[in-house]
Amino acid sequence: MGKLLGYARVSTNEQDLTSQKHDLNKAGCKAIYTDVASGVRTNRPGLDACLKNLRRGDTLFVWRLDRLGRSMTHLITLIEKLQRQGIGFKSLCDGVIDTTTASGDLVFNIFSALAQFERRLIQERTRAGLAAARARGRLGGRKPIDSQNPKVKMAQKMHQDKSLSIGEICESLKISRPTLYRYLKLKKP
Repeated sequence: MGKLLGYARVSTNEQDLTSQKHDLNKAGCKAIYTDVASGVRTNRPGLDACLKNLRRGDTLFVWRLDRLGRSMTHLITLIEKLQRQGIGFKSLCDGVIDTTTASGDLVFNIFSALAQFERRLIQERTRAGLAAARARGRLGGRKPIDSQNPKVKMAQKMHQDKSLSIGEICESLKISRPTLYRYLKLKKP
C-alpha cells in the first residue's frame, strides 16, 4: 500500500487549518500540505508540492472537495489525472467520494458526467443567446475606438515622444498595456 498524503486549505489568514489537519492525521495521512489561498487562485504552492510527491499507489486525502478544486471542472480534471497516474483520492467529509472503491469511483464518474452536462448546457445557452442578439441586430464585442479620442491622441503622442516607458504611459493614462497597443495601432489623423 502506498502513502497517504493530505491537503488542507483555508481562504484567509483569519481561518484556521487545525480541524482539517486533525481529521487528515486521524485518517492516517503521514504528510499534510497546506495553503492559505482563495480557492480560485491558481498559484497554490502547497497543492503543487503535494501533487509532486504523490506516486502510483498513493492516496490523496482532502477534508472536503471544495478545499481541492477551483471549480467543478478543475476538480474533475485533477482527480481524473490522479486516476490515470494510479493515485487514489478520498474526501473525508464527502463520504462517498473515494476513488479507491468501486462505489466511490461510480459516484465520482456521475459527478464528472454532470459537470460535463453543465458545461454543454452553458455552451448551448451562450450560442442561443448570441444568435438571438444577432437576430435583433445587436453585434457583440467592444465598441470601436475613435482615433480622434483625446486619450488615444495623448497615448500616441506620449509613445512617439519616447521619453516615457510603456508602463509609465499606461500608469499616467490609467489604461492597460493591451489598451495602449490598441490605441497605437489606430491610424493617426
